Amino acid sequence: MDFIRYSIDRPVAVIAAVLMAVLFGILALTQIPIQLAPDVRKPIVVISTSWPGAAPSEIEREIVNPQEETLRGLDGLEIMTSRARSGEAEVTLEFAIGTDMSQSLLLVSNRLDRVGGYPDEANEPTLNTSGADDSPIAWVLITAAEGNTTPMPTYGNFLEDIVKDRVERIAGVAAVNVFGGVGQELQVVVDPQRLSRFGLTVPEVVQRLRAENISISAGDVDEGKRRYVVRTESNLNTAESIGNVVLRSDAANGGTGRVRVSDVADVGFAYKESTARLRYKGQPGLAFNVVREAGANVITVMEEFRTVLAELQAGPVAAQGLVMEQVYDETIYIEGAIDLVTQNIYIGGALAALILILFLRSPRAVIIVSLSIPVSIVATFVVMAATGRTLNVISLAGIAFAVGMIVDAAIVVLENIYRLREAGHSRREAAYLGAKQVWGAILVSALTTVLVFVPILIMQLEAGQLFRDIAVAISVSVLLSLVVAVTVIPALASRLLREDGKKPMRIWGLDHLASGFRAMVMAYVRMTVRFRLVGIVMVAAIAGGAAVASWTFLPKLEYLPEGNRNLVFGLIIPPPGYNLETTETIAQRIEAVAQPLWEAAPAMQTADGVPTIDSFFFVATPGNSFVGAGALDSQRAGDLIPVLSRPIFAEPGTFGFMTQPSLFGRGVGGGRAIELNVSGQDLDEILGVAGRAAGILGGLLPRSEGHQFRPIPGLELGAPEIRLIPDRLRLADAGLTSSGLAATVDAFNDGLRVAEITVGAERVDLVLKGDPALNGSARTQDVGNYPVVTPSGQIVPVSALADVVLTAGPTEIRHRERLRTVTLEVRPADNLPLEEAVELLEREVVAVLQEQGIPNDIRLSVSGTADQLSQTWAAIQINLVVALIIVFLVMAILFESFVLPLVILIAVPIAAAGGVGGLAVLNLFQTQPMDMLTLLGFVILVGIVVNNAILIVHQTLYHLREEGMEPVAAIEEATRNRIRPIFMSTLTSVMGMLPLVIFPGEGSELYRGLGAVVVGGLSMSAFLTLLTVPPLLRLCIRKPERQVDAMPVAAPAE
Repeated sequence: MDFIRYSIDRPVAVIAAVLMAVLFGILALTQIPIQLAPDVRKPIVVISTSWPGAAPSEIEREIVNPQEETLRGLDGLEIMTSRARSGEAEVTLEFAIGTDMSQSLLLVSNRLDRVGGYPDEANEPTLNTSGADDSPIAWVLITAAEGNTTPMPTYGNFLEDIVKDRVERIAGVAAVNVFGGVGQELQVVVDPQRLSRFGLTVPEVVQRLRAENISISAGDVDEGKRRYVVRTESNLNTAESIGNVVLRSDAANGGTGRVRVSDVADVGFAYKESTARLRYKGQPGLAFNVVREAGANVITVMEEFRTVLAELQAGPVAAQGLVMEQVYDETIYIEGAIDLVTQNIYIGGALAALILILFLRSPRAVIIVSLSIPVSIVATFVVMAATGRTLNVISLAGIAFAVGMIVDAAIVVLENIYRLREAGHSRREAAYLGAKQVWGAILVSALTTVLVFVPILIMQLEAGQLFRDIAVAISVSVLLSLVVAVTVIPALASRLLREDGKKPMRIWGLDHLASGFRAMVMAYVRMTVRFRLVGIVMVAAIAGGAAVASWTFLPKLEYLPEGNRNLVFGLIIPPPGYNLETTETIAQRIEAVAQPLWEAAPAMQTADGVPTIDSFFFVATPGNSFVGAGALDSQRAGDLIPVLSRPIFAEPGTFGFMTQPSLFGRGVGGGRAIELNVSGQDLDEILGVAGRAAGILGGLLPRSEGHQFRPIPGLELGAPEIRLIPDRLRLADAGLTSSGLAATVDAFNDGLRVAEITVGAERVDLVLKGDPALNGSARTQDVGNYPVVTPSGQIVPVSALADVVLTAGPTEIRHRERLRTVTLEVRPADNLPLEEAVELLEREVVAVLQEQGIPNDIRLSVSGTADQLSQTWAAIQINLVVALIIVFLVMAILFESFVLPLVILIAVPIAAAGGVGGLAVLNLFQTQPMDMLTLLGFVILVGIVVNNAILIVHQTLYHLREEGMEPVAAIEEATRNRIRPIFMSTLTSVMGMLPLVIFPGEGSELYRGLGAVVVGGLSMSAFLTLLTVPPLLRLCIRKPERQVDAMPVAAPAE
């Protein structure tokens, strides 16, 4: 079927089809989820198990090791890490990209069911698909309203039960994390004097309370038509019911004496001890953040979140005398980024139309070509929706890049129709022949552009997910533009072009410049084509110079762009053993530096140029603290990092990490974190090697130059620890056991969790505690004086039954692939490329340590972003080679030759030099590293820079084979004819992409480098292709022998 003829004959059908495609595109656009960036992170499952009061080594032994043993070997599992901290175990499973997470969750849950024998006080494990390292989409701070003097931590239950519960119901919300609050517990405060009077011990009280707190089914009973369920209910859910529990009764011996819990203890509700302190702009407060589900539409989630927040503020929050303020909103950045890309699409389209006006001098012709832009773009949304892509900064940037490419096919077709009209053909005849003649060339040009993305589409790496959005956007829009070029363009041209063959108006100056440029190019072509040696020398000089320049000036590699969110996040790690008050003082030092900056608002900056702060908060916990700040000028948040970092290191031995959260990386280090893992079994040996590595790192990447690093979990064995070593003989003489002694100390020091009980609809801890006055002094030597009640009623101090030793124990034990691990997380300064930093680390740290000698069972490995960088770089190198092979083979099919495609591929090293040059020019004005997205620009160039050379070769073959010209004349004539369309299509492409490179703003850092590479490569190849392809063609072609049965070649532009 002749589609071109059909389109010209049925213009109404063509227009109806176009309107239908646009309609479907608009409908699809409303259904595509909107995000900041594609989901590139590997899916994870986090298993959390709490065991209040347990030490890290106990948690490692009793919980982490059995869980890891059971979970190893799961399908699709790539990395297993875990951490055992005081009272909590966390195992993180990282799966391969594309893993079916619902199936994986089921497998993990089934495997965990095999783990038995958890300690009595441990809770059941919980599963989550978002970890603490996932970037939240919103932060909300809660402070007291004027006149409210209630301590803020006591609102923890309100926040958990009312606010968190309501927010988690929003579709698309994966998790809500609450900070700074404390919950209630039901406390049984025992008096050792009263215990001794009745000859009762702490373990006996605990045992009795656990035995009385039961709900056991005893089957059922049938009677008549009814069946009755038999249950024994003895729930301890009120202070009164606990106080009435009988600990001892003499009734069995004929006596009447009974000892109840209320006789030896006071029972009542109280708040747990606070483990975190939070302040917002100097005021005590609470905070919570919101993490979205993978694939959720952030804009929709945030709209509903704001509605829910307003409802909560007007209702229960205001009733409690609290004020909520949202201090971070990811959608502000998203909307800004999407608005900027949309603006760039409009500006790029307008610039491309301006170029067409200058070349064609016909408003009608420009309208015909310009129509291909909205039709191709809007119809692309249909395919994006069907393939599950999301609308984000990356996919929109792909569409913006495609704007310039879309018109290429339309230009070639319309320019040919135009020439045929000037040659005297009718509108209808010119439209048909014009499209038919160039159909083969534009098909191959489109295929070379699209097929280079095939290797990208099958990349199973994090960066591959990112590239996929650009690949789909560009490929689909270019293919659609091909369809538009051979259907819509001829149909409209046959109706809209002028009937009279009037010559277009001339523009003084511009036409003279164009004529002079053409004369210079043709003079060069005549010289190099007629004198082969000159041609060979010139081509060798141009191609060789381009290759050398590319290799010499190619910058070092980065992984993925960081983005420029209006949020600075800092993690402060004090020396092990620092208590909450000391940790809070470190955070208050940062607050003291930040206070003048938020007080200077609404000015955008202070007198010395530091950006002012819009919001500032910190959360202090005993192990570490974190601070968050946002700038009033959203583009300058990064400038707050050096200002807020300074106070962190005033405390000796404190490590700090302060960054803007990356758009793509997990955790505080974000997309530039390199991890040096020191793994083994012996913690002392691991810490010894890690300490040596940290010493080398401190000298190699000094903090003063902007480098940051932190040890996870630390470089010392841990916090100071008071260890009790029971004397078994004295314990036996006193009628006690080691576990009884441990339970007594636990109760009097920290509180012993007896059970989790249900009070109303809430789950509350039932805790046995000693008199708070006993441990109020909190001196280390006082632990030995804690009272222990023996079964005989005596009260003896702990020191009489055990040796009290002051030592150290780990605050956290981390595992990586089931080995104990200390990780040194390094974030190099922005002026040190990631590739160089990784090389430095491997050469100056890993190699040096191995040379000096490390214990046999210690393993050193570099992972994190370094790992991803090397994998992605290797994959892109392969993809570049595959792309070149694909382009070569497609052209071989078109030209029925394996030699001519080699001539065309000369454009690739030239374009690469142009791409490096474009990047260099951009770096004169702003820093643009060579990240993986920028590198993708070189893959795209392979597919599009050959198009100009294809036009010259195709035209030369037509003159040679069909018109019988001599090789020299054919090459010169083809070059003369193709100068105008080559520069027209190149300039429209460049102008379409230029706004992406020039205009700064939210999200521009993601695609700016990619744009610079493509614009630079296209600009240079357009000019140098004219200087290299004709001389090479002269070496490769000769006049064909005339054969009677020779098949005619489809004629290109005349």
